[in-house]
Amino acid sequence: MRDLAELLVLGAVWGASFLFMRWSAADFGTLTLAWLRVSGGALFLLPILLWRQGRAPLVQMQQRWRPMLFIGLVNSAAPFALFAYALQHLPAGPASILNATVPMWTALVAWVWIAQTPTALRVLGLLLGFVGVVLLVNARSAGVQAGELHLLGALACLLATLNYAVAAIGTQRWLSGLSPLAVATGSQLAAAAWLLLPGVLAWPAQWPGGRAWLALLGLAGLCTGLAYLLYFRLFARVGPSKAVTVTFLIPLFAILWGALFLGERLSPSMLGGGLLVLAGTALSLGLVKLREKPKPPAAP
Repeated sequence: MRDLAELLVLGAVWGASFLFMRWSAADFGTLTLAWLRVSGGALFLLPILLWRQGRAPLVQMQQRWRPMLFIGLVNSAAPFALFAYALQHLPAGPASILNATVPMWTALVAWVWIAQTPTALRVLGLLLGFVGVVLLVNARSAGVQAGELHLLGALACLLATLNYAVAAIGTQRWLSGLSPLAVATGSQLAAAAWLLLPGVLAWPAQWPGGRAWLALLGLAGLCTGLAYLLYFRLFARVGPSKAVTVTFLIPLFAILWGALFLGERLSPSMLGGGLLVLAGTALSLGLVKLREKPKPPAAP
């Protein structure tokens, strides 16, 4: 019950990140927004880490600085920048549905990287998800027409989710000995280091407005600091395959927030593509299984 409650909270918070990015990405720009987001997340998490666990995790992170730098890049720096770009060209709803491809990418990465061969149902899930992605990429939605920028935004989302999948397997392989709080903090510190120079150099010529700054606070404190604390704690308790099921919940909340605050609506093609992506995700996670016929009793 506790895991389910945390999954719901995490889905609601990460769903809100798409709303916050729509409100702030155009003002701050892609790289600056991503840098400020991870820097704020690190500032949120570091005092909590020192208060609860002391300096010992910092020594462990220093000993594993190479994998920590890599996880910081693929779990935060690169995907946050890619989503900040995508949300300047896509509504929150479709972007969040594309985010639900993380488990499908995770199945593919596990297949290639650690030779975890998928079942026939999981392969079917990957194919269904691919069809759903094609429908979403070609969909027209409120205020956004399918075109070059729409396509680039969708591709940015897919590249971001591929990074998340690589991060999930890499975290399990290289950082499993660290506490969830240490992994969350270290990944944000590493991401801030990756984005420091690009973020400063790309600072916008015009000072961002008040709503953009409030959205940034939501992104850094809620959607990065608090969310990664919850995510890595779930990751440690239930494993990567179950932790990434949060991607089912994120589109539901993102669509809700988009409808309430941005006036976004789903078109039939977007709805159909989204359902295919979610169905493919369920199959690729192994959440749907065929019942085996009971074997007849052996003859006496």
